[in-house]
Amino acid sequence: MAHDHKIPKDLTRNQELVLGALSHAPAPLSAYDILDRLRDDGLRAPLQIYRALDKLVERGLAHRLESLSAFVACADANCHRKGLIAFAICGECGKVDEFTDAVIEERLGGWARNTGFQVGQTTMEIRGKCGTCLLAA
Repeated sequence: MAHDHKIPKDLTRNQELVLGALSHAPAPLSAYDILDRLRDDGLRAPLQIYRALDKLVERGLAHRLESLSAFVACADANCHRKGLIAFAICGECGKVDEFTDAVIEERLGGWARNTGFQVGQTTMEIRGKCGTCLLAA
């Protein structure tokens, strides 16, 4: 994943450290992976990591991948303004690509209107193999 975002100035030290760990990770990290990486920086309690992650997710700077119980730095600073966030997750190398798709969003919106369902947030996780892993096979 490795994203080099500008870190907002109003983050706490713990939030900065957690976002930095996520931004430089090649694959999603669990809260305990993050804790292991940040022990030398003084973060020793899982609660410190979870609090920072909660705030980063709330602000749209990170995402939780439910199927992996792991987190990634946001690849699109404007994704929270869009109705659909999708992730393609490689089961071989762990690479995660974040993307949006207007056609899928439109189809889901049509379904929601037809069924009377009010959509709050749409997050899709697609599991498979990335192009690099397919070529290597």
